[in-house]
Amino acid sequence: MPRISSPDSGAIVTNRVVEEGLPYPFGAHWDGKGTNFALFSANATKVEVCLFDGDKETRIELPEYTDEVFHGYLPDVGPGTFYGYRVHGPYEPEKGHRFNPNKLLLDPYARAHAGQLEWNPAVFGYKMETGDDTTFDERDSAPFMPKCVIVDPDFDWAGEAGRQPVPWDQTIIYETHVKGFTKLHPDVPEKLRGTYAGFGSKPVVDYLCGLGITSVELLPIHTFINDDYLLNKKLVNYWGYNSIGFFAPDPRYASDVPNSLREFKEMVARLHAGGLEVILDVVYNHTAEGNELGPTLSFKGIDNASYYRLMPDKPRYYINDTGTGNTVNLSNARVIQMVADSLRYWVREMHIDGFRFDLGTILAREIYGFTEQSGFLKAVDQDPLLTTVKLIAEPWDIGPGGYQVGGFPPGWAEWNDKFRDTARNFWRGKAPVSALAPRLVASGDMFNHQGRRAWASINFVTAHDGFTLNDWASYNEKHNEANGENNKDGSSNNAAWNCGIEGPTDDKAIVALRERQKRNMLATLLFSQGTPMLLGGDEFGRTQNGNNNAYCQDSEISWFDWSLTTEGKDLLAFTKRLIKLLGGCSVLRRSRFLTGEHDPDLDVRDVTWINANGGPMEDAHWKDGNMKCFGMLLDGRAQKTGIHKPAEDQTMLMILNGFEGLVDFTMPEAFGGQAWELLVDTNIPDTKGGEDFPFGHMYQVTARSLLLLSLKK
Repeated sequence: MPRISSPDSGAIVTNRVVEEGLPYPFGAHWDGKGTNFALFSANATKVEVCLFDGDKETRIELPEYTDEVFHGYLPDVGPGTFYGYRVHGPYEPEKGHRFNPNKLLLDPYARAHAGQLEWNPAVFGYKMETGDDTTFDERDSAPFMPKCVIVDPDFDWAGEAGRQPVPWDQTIIYETHVKGFTKLHPDVPEKLRGTYAGFGSKPVVDYLCGLGITSVELLPIHTFINDDYLLNKKLVNYWGYNSIGFFAPDPRYASDVPNSLREFKEMVARLHAGGLEVILDVVYNHTAEGNELGPTLSFKGIDNASYYRLMPDKPRYYINDTGTGNTVNLSNARVIQMVADSLRYWVREMHIDGFRFDLGTILAREIYGFTEQSGFLKAVDQDPLLTTVKLIAEPWDIGPGGYQVGGFPPGWAEWNDKFRDTARNFWRGKAPVSALAPRLVASGDMFNHQGRRAWASINFVTAHDGFTLNDWASYNEKHNEANGENNKDGSSNNAAWNCGIEGPTDDKAIVALRERQKRNMLATLLFSQGTPMLLGGDEFGRTQNGNNNAYCQDSEISWFDWSLTTEGKDLLAFTKRLIKLLGGCSVLRRSRFLTGEHDPDLDVRDVTWINANGGPMEDAHWKDGNMKCFGMLLDGRAQKTGIHKPAEDQTMLMILNGFEGLVDFTMPEAFGGQAWELLVDTNIPDTKGGEDFPFGHMYQVTARSLLLLSLKK
């Protein structure tokens, strides 16, 4: 019989039955009568599962080892039980092994966690005080560690049957933070603010639905750790890019911690009931264990050499393509399986609609570099479940060949930072029209290959990392003093313009220009081909007071100030109107790339670029660096599909004037009409529509403004 011991007494307990169990599925799975435990480790010599009843710990050696998996079955152990692992094996850092059974380890497959990590020297596998990671620490870390929780997965997903995903060409993504969105929300019950329950509450769902977005993208909610150095500065890892558990929603966002799993599911169900998709920002590229001087919390103590990429010639040290200390080893089949299992779990059991992969390039990097034929991408791309949800890559990291925008395979969408940078520079007068034009048509120069669609370009002008839209128009420089790093953190390359004065001002002319600039950016984002992603709060002018790296600010710097919805009601109304226009005009959201090539069968060009004289752009216009005003004419007869049949969509004209002065723009001719109806003029935020301008009319386009017009048939 396996050894079962209580470390407090040292006694051997023999009255608990331990069965062989199965080497699958990984993790702790309750079957209604007991729990099966299965843990992968290619290099361990013994694994003990540790059960906790308050401070009392009982250790049970898993009796079997099959195909590099330790496993065992414990009858009468069920939901609500707290547990962890102790893993035995060689402690040989020079060879990449860091086993230390004195350290309680989190199950990589745990479905729930309880408690928070307490930073104590005991949570390090070496004698932390020495700074020498080759030493061996014998202190017990259990008192300072969070615990895993066995769960009952049962949940009634009533109302989910028959639910269909939002088509990519109708998708509008809204990036936000579970806590920050609701922490100060006056209509959310106070006890629910900052929680999953609060985010799933009626006021939140009603607001998001009323805005018109289709898909909510949540910053990381996988269980994560607050960095010690941040806590010492009375700060936290607010964004959550420091994962330690890929299967569990972080309990810090639960209003009812023992039922955090159920609360998360209820949030998803309520968002779905409102017709909203839920996309998770996931961090599979690194973990919270850091480099060789980091703590031993899970993977490092389970099988360091399998889970992490180590230096080939010096496996004591970690490859750091993430900039966080370690890199998850997606060249190992079991590690790929863990990530794929995690993704499938969130889709199948939690009903998640898609994922945004932080530093996605790392997931597609083998030892020899990035490749769209990487093991991870192959595993995902052939998976019949994962190919039904939205897959979005952040296509860069700091490793060799780390910038790969446009390099992911068919089926994937990617954050397009070139759209962000070019749009920002155009509206501050720093980018020519030749740079902006490709971005307005889904950046086909990067994405139009292998049958990929226009939706593959995730267009954004702001994101959680960087200035908010309000701050982009209000600050030239970052103001990150509150982060405690002497304003040295965060990017200094923001392509921002304060319009003449740094920060808040009462100058009416500057305020008016800033408001128009925000409208310009929102209209550019929403009326461009591709998939738009709106940063939460930009629709009403949310500010972080110039902080462009608020990752550590669980404070009013990051929390949404809902009083601004009153102050910014005009911007909010304008955003809603743009989204409604987008939803009603399919030519603005084509899934096929617009090329501008002439279709002889239909005698039409899908897009025609127009100069201020009303004629087609010519080479001289594109090469003229001083040209700041041009138009994009989208012919509604252009094909929606590959079938040679004319479409019957509206023909639209967008005019963009990035010049600092007024431009007289001649209304161009278009087939099937005689005049253009004005729908949007960012200089007139409350444009009602209905005003017509005949072909040949010279419209005075205000400095730095955007127009959208529809052909009057």
